[in-house]
Amino acid sequence: MSTTVESTPAGRAYPSYSRNPLARLLLTREAAVIVALVVVFVYSTYNVPFFDGPLTIYNLSKEYAPILLMALPMTLIIVTGEIDLSVASTLGTSAAVTGVMVVEHGMSVPTAALMAVAVGALLGSLNGFFVAYVGLPSLAVTIGSLALYRGLAEGLVQDNRIAGFPEKWQNWPTERIGTSQYPHIVIPVLVLVVVFGLVLHFTSFGRGVFEIGRSDEAAHFSGVNVARTKLILFTLSGAVAGLAGVYVALKANSVATDTGNGFELKVIAGVLLGGVSIFGGRGALHGVVAGVLLIAVLNSALQLDGKGSEVIQIIIGLLLVGSVIASNFLPRIRALLPRRAVADPQHPATPQTPTTGDPTRKVAQ
Repeated sequence: MSTTVESTPAGRAYPSYSRNPLARLLLTREAAVIVALVVVFVYSTYNVPFFDGPLTIYNLSKEYAPILLMALPMTLIIVTGEIDLSVASTLGTSAAVTGVMVVEHGMSVPTAALMAVAVGALLGSLNGFFVAYVGLPSLAVTIGSLALYRGLAEGLVQDNRIAGFPEKWQNWPTERIGTSQYPHIVIPVLVLVVVFGLVLHFTSFGRGVFEIGRSDEAAHFSGVNVARTKLILFTLSGAVAGLAGVYVALKANSVATDTGNGFELKVIAGVLLGGVSIFGGRGALHGVVAGVLLIAVLNSALQLDGKGSEVIQIIIGLLLVGSVIASNFLPRIRALLPRRAVADPQHPATPQTPTTGDPTRKVAQ
């Protein structure tokens, strides 16, 4: 009788720790976006004063708060390998609900805002139901709901622009916090950034989101309720878009049929530019925040430099395409870097002796 004994490898290494720590820190898309943001910010500050000129931190915060808000749940959705193209239409519908309830029916702004957020959550849950439980592709579902929800907004507003919100509520989101450069809208934005960051990176729900992005089937067998998780994410996306719609309506003191039109491109571009893989399974919220801010600074600086909207759209489109391409090439570059072996304490390294032929050997018993 004989037993086959496999030869023991010289040592085992954990892939995530097998490279130089500095390379692991710097050779990431998030780090590249943060560096680019700092460079563009410093350059723009030098050429276009941020605090004394028209390109101010106040204006950037005020204009791009709804984009950053919608990018937070969009990050989690794209990490799962899905996408929501209807966020801007949901924003427009929620803004229209706010305008109709406040201006035409005399409802208080807080009550109308709660109703608008609830409408946004309902619209998002419809997307989530068809994606999670019916099994339809999110791209097809949200393209359809993009047109449907925009039609709902147009039906509510019709041919007239709804205007005339109470001045107190109209000014509150854009008023400065004391003597600082930041408007009041920064407060809920920061709160939601912290909440979504903690949920994605420090909870079992967030780990399930990453598992779904790597493999739906594997996540299911590891105990993740895939359908429920996707439904929750799409509902959150709709609710946050509803909140952004209330803010946009109050800030502009009006609601039109095209309110929020085109916002979805900036939201998705910011998420992908921030390092989230379009294929799912990878991403970090701090990179998304940096990506949205980078687009905000570029957009505002180009406008002040006299560039037309077509140039800005071209640049945002190039950034979007480049971020997708980078997701394929950066892992290949990292793979070319030398690795350092890290021994597994449960399987200590053992000396290897030169062998020829079959690495297995027979031991007679």
